[in-house]
Amino acid sequence: MAHGDDEYAAALAAAARHSQAWLASLRHRPVGPRLHASDLGGVFGGPLPEAGVPAAEVIDFLATNAEPGLMAMPSGRFFGWVIGGTLPAALASDWLVSAWDQNAGLRYATPATAAIEEAAGQWVLELLGLPSGADVGFVTGATMANFTGMAAARWRLLADAGWDLDRDGLSGAPRIRCFVGRERHDTVDLGLRYLGLGQPAQVDADGQGRLVPEALDAALASGSGPALVCLQAGNLHSGAFDPFPEAIAVARKHGAWVHIDGAFGLWAAAAPDLRHLTQGFEEADSWGTDAHKTLNVPYDCGIAIVRDPSALRAAMGLHASYLVHDAEGPGDPFEKVPELSRRARGVPVWAALKSLGRDGVAAQVGGLAAAARAIAAGLAALDGVEVLNDVGYTQVCLAFGDDATTRAVTARIIEEGKVWMSGSRWQDRDILRVSVSNWHTAGEDVATAVDAVRSALAAVKDPA
Repeated sequence: MAHGDDEYAAALAAAARHSQAWLASLRHRPVGPRLHASDLGGVFGGPLPEAGVPAAEVIDFLATNAEPGLMAMPSGRFFGWVIGGTLPAALASDWLVSAWDQNAGLRYATPATAAIEEAAGQWVLELLGLPSGADVGFVTGATMANFTGMAAARWRLLADAGWDLDRDGLSGAPRIRCFVGRERHDTVDLGLRYLGLGQPAQVDADGQGRLVPEALDAALASGSGPALVCLQAGNLHSGAFDPFPEAIAVARKHGAWVHIDGAFGLWAAAAPDLRHLTQGFEEADSWGTDAHKTLNVPYDCGIAIVRDPSALRAAMGLHASYLVHDAEGPGDPFEKVPELSRRARGVPVWAALKSLGRDGVAAQVGGLAAAARAIAAGLAALDGVEVLNDVGYTQVCLAFGDDATTRAVTARIIEEGKVWMSGSRWQDRDILRVSVSNWHTAGEDVATAVDAVRSALAAVKDPA
C-alpha cells in the first residue's frame, strides 16, 4: 500500500477528531475503564492481517475500540497514584515532536530540538533555584532520572577513590555504601539494582516519613569508603520532604554524594508559598523528577539534573567515529541520558514552561497543594474519616477505622467511578490515598471527591 501526503492528512484529521472527543468526555465520563484487557484482547489481537488498511481507518478502529478500556487519567477527578494530566501547549507540542520525527541525540544533526531542550533545561534550573552550571538530561521518567543521577554518583565516587570504572568495571571496585530513608520510593532501590550497587541501608524516618539526620549520621559513621545518600522531596504517602539542610550537612561531613528523588516534590520549589519545603535542596549533587507529574506534560519526560557535568557525561556518554559531535556548546543531549536514539521529549517541557511562565507554574503547583488541603479539610469533617498525614503538599492519606472498612470504602469508590483514588498501606495500616496532580482539578472536583468518599463510606456502613 502506497503512503502519500493525502493519507497523512486523513490519518491526522481522524486522530484530531478522536482526541477532541476524548478530551471533551473527561468532564462527565466515569473515571475507571469499562472493560478489562482480557475483554479487549480479541478485538485488537488475532492473526496479523494479510492486507493493509488505510491509515485513517486504522485510527478510527483504534480510537473506537480502545475507548471502553481507557481510564480517565487526564480528568480532574483522577486522584490515583501520582499521575498528572497534560497542559494544552504540552500536548500539542508533543504532536509536533512526533511529526518532526527528530532523533534528538546530537546537536549537530537536530539543532532546533537541541536548542529547545537546552532552553527548557535552563528554565528548569532557574525555576527551581538549582545550580546554573548543572547538566540537564531528559529521560523517560522519574525512575530513569534517579538512575541517571546515581550513575553519575557511581562514576564520580569510584573515580575519586582511584578506580577506573570504564576500564575495570565493578568487579573488585571499592564498595559504594548506599543510604536511603526507610520510606523512600522503591524505584530508588530499583535504580541502585540496575547500577549493580545492591540493596541500600535503610535509615530511620519519623512519623511522616522524613529521614532522621541523626540516624543518617550514625549509619554513615558505622563504616568507611565511598557513600551515596538518597533523599526524598515528596513522600509517596504523606507528601513530606526530608530535612535537606541537616541531612546534606551530615552527608557532606562524611564525604557522601547526595541525590534527591523529587519525582513530584521537586516542583514545590517553584511556588513561593511552598518553597520552604525544599529549603537547602540546592546543596545536593543530583536531582531527579518527572515532568509528567506536577508540571503536567505528556508521559515519557523525566528530568535528570547533575551538578557535575563531567561525571554525568563520563557515566552516560560515548565516542564513536560515525557521530559528529558539536565542538561548541553545552554537550550533546545523548551524553546526559541512558539512550542514544530518542524523541525530543524536552520540547513539551519547554512548551509547558513557555505557556505558563514563572507565575503560572507557581499558581499550578500551589493550586494542587491547595486542592489537597481542601479535600483533607472536607473529609476530616466527616464522621468515621481519619486524615493520617500532615497535608502540606499534594498527598492525603485516609483511613476509616479498621483495615477491612478502609478496603471496602476504597473498592466502593472505584466501583462508583465518580473519582479514582488508590489504596495502599502506610504506617502498618491499609489506607486510601488521594494524590492531587492534575492541573484540571478545581473546586467542583474537590467537592465531588469529598462527596464520593462520603457516599462510599455511608454505603459500607449501611449496606441496606
